[in-house]
Amino acid sequence: MTSYKQPDTMPELRTTNPEPRAPSLPPWHDSRFMRACRRQPVDATPVWLMRQAGRYLKEYRALRASTPFLELCKNPELAAELTVMAAKRIGADAAILFADLLLIAEPMGFRIEYDKGPGPLVRPALRSGTSLTHLPEVESQDSLAYVFEAVRRARAALDASLPLIGFAGAPFTLASYLIEGGPSKTFRHTKTLMFSDAGEWHALMDYLVRNLVKYTRGQIEAGVQAVQIFDSWAGCLAPAHYREFVLPHMRQFFAGLPQGVPTIHFATGAGALLKDMQDAGGDVIGLDFRVSLGEAWNRLGPQAAVQGNLDPTVLFAGSPYIRKQVRSILSEAAGRRGHIFNLGHGVLPETPVEHVTALIEMVHEESQVLR
Repeated sequence: MTSYKQPDTMPELRTTNPEPRAPSLPPWHDSRFMRACRRQPVDATPVWLMRQAGRYLKEYRALRASTPFLELCKNPELAAELTVMAAKRIGADAAILFADLLLIAEPMGFRIEYDKGPGPLVRPALRSGTSLTHLPEVESQDSLAYVFEAVRRARAALDASLPLIGFAGAPFTLASYLIEGGPSKTFRHTKTLMFSDAGEWHALMDYLVRNLVKYTRGQIEAGVQAVQIFDSWAGCLAPAHYREFVLPHMRQFFAGLPQGVPTIHFATGAGALLKDMQDAGGDVIGLDFRVSLGEAWNRLGPQAAVQGNLDPTVLFAGSPYIRKQVRSILSEAAGRRGHIFNLGHGVLPETPVEHVTALIEMVHEESQVLR
């Protein structure tokens, strides 16, 4: 009988628990929009539009004919339907949630009225400094659950490769609405509080930041891939006042959001504040149409990503002029990584929808030619 002999070297044992594989990335991760947010190469410049789901669309007008605006926002099924429909209808590279930046004001104890003036009205206006102590903390998972449900429904209905953008108002803009009671040309009441009672102002801004962070994180947890922070009224401020009364709070806001989720920081009439806005935070700086995209990007530096910035009224012109303006903006971008094409403000209600779809196609075509 042949006896067994121990081999000089033992064969390697196969492990029954191999190293876990890294999870595959979701389809939207390498979309044009997300790559541009990360300043990575893209095959064509991505484009989406502010007020993408708005009155220029007949589908939106049909819903609004029977449903008040606030009811639309609070109906997750309809809000998701509008979100998805608009992105598909115009062929955008991202969808943006159908909602409103003042929704968070209701659980803070304010009444919001739409369609009663040139903009939304807030009642009662926050004029007394003593009233700041009575503002409740917002339990967003309960009071704003309809927003998060709309996010989940929209995300489930969208093509898996199409990113979904959430949004919130910036603390200065939200504070202005609460204090002024609606839109303003001078922001007299807001600035009076800032200048005369800095302690109360900073307390209000801390309160708003705290609750806006919870609300924005809630959208991210529900399924948005990026968020835009609208500081619609920041352009009314002198640079020194922005730095003293707004900048620290914007830093706090952006610091409270999770890393890895792109953030877009947008303000109107804020050409003098661009470097301060960049200092405040945001992966992408949104530009309105009052600044040259090329000059603004040169000021921000090569490390910046930018979004913008066609004048919305150009969309009332014929196709030749729209294409000329598209080429001009793409020329100013000069092939730099990190450009997301958008309007310098929202789509205007009477805009011909065929001009909007033509714009999307032109941006894709012309940017591919430039590449």
